[in-house]
Amino acid sequence: MQPTFVLVHGAFANSFSLAPLQAELGLLGHRSVAVDLPGHGFGATFTRAYQAPQDLDGFATAPGSIKGVTLADNAAHLIGILERAKRNGPVILVAHSRGGATATAAANARPDLIDRIVYVSAWCPVALDVGDYYAEPEMATFDAASLALAMAGNPAELGLLRVNFRTADPDALAALKAAFLADGTDEEFLTFLSTFQPDENLDVGTSADRAQAATWGRVPKTFVRLADDASMPLAMQDRLIREGNELTPDNPYDVRTLEGSHLKWLVDPAPAARVLGELATLIPRPGAPS
Repeated sequence: MQPTFVLVHGAFANSFSLAPLQAELGLLGHRSVAVDLPGHGFGATFTRAYQAPQDLDGFATAPGSIKGVTLADNAAHLIGILERAKRNGPVILVAHSRGGATATAAANARPDLIDRIVYVSAWCPVALDVGDYYAEPEMATFDAASLALAMAGNPAELGLLRVNFRTADPDALAALKAAFLADGTDEEFLTFLSTFQPDENLDVGTSADRAQAATWGRVPKTFVRLADDASMPLAMQDRLIREGNELTPDNPYDVRTLEGSHLKWLVDPAPAARVLGELATLIPRPGAPS
């Protein structure tokens, strides 16, 4: 039976950025569904203050619908989608970037719903909470100023993270491009930036949301390394792979590598679609020897 790819976006993103990947998967004969986590996609907040000409003071203080959304909310929403997808056959869960934390929490809770989990340069916390990894040596080359230059409002007061992706500040735009799509054209970068939403939730989980050997550890797993990723450096990707393998040595990661930056695999999705297609062939078919 044909598997369904369930695709989970990263921070400030949504299902819109996954449409080109879905098109490539469809052309290869694969079924997929792109998830909008709570407060994302058409559930996001886009205020008039965010429109041009921007009212930066109003933008910095306007409430956002994602306030109060937790990692548990994200996981519960994803589990509901996995339950529906599983009715139609095997499920391959694919997560990018911050979406990996949600995918991990879902796999901890309901490993029975997932036939393979695929992390594309995505967070799968094992030894530390996601936020604590940023202080580790493997993240030393990540330039946190890329978001700070475009940050709007006070997260503690807003109850959310807010970034002005419609900024015209050349320094902020240069920093964002270097962090996320250094290998793309300016046109590709600005087009992708227009799919981002300004707000993201604050909760990235606690130690209870780290990968659990008894549940998450039962799911076959793949890590797709992005070789030129400045947002999650290759050293951190390799650390997450190593920690996952140490947690479940009898179920190590199947590791693949794609050239390109944090977002290039979505701008030029054909290579990623081929890799995912190969992974679909690893799903045991009913009645076939395991």
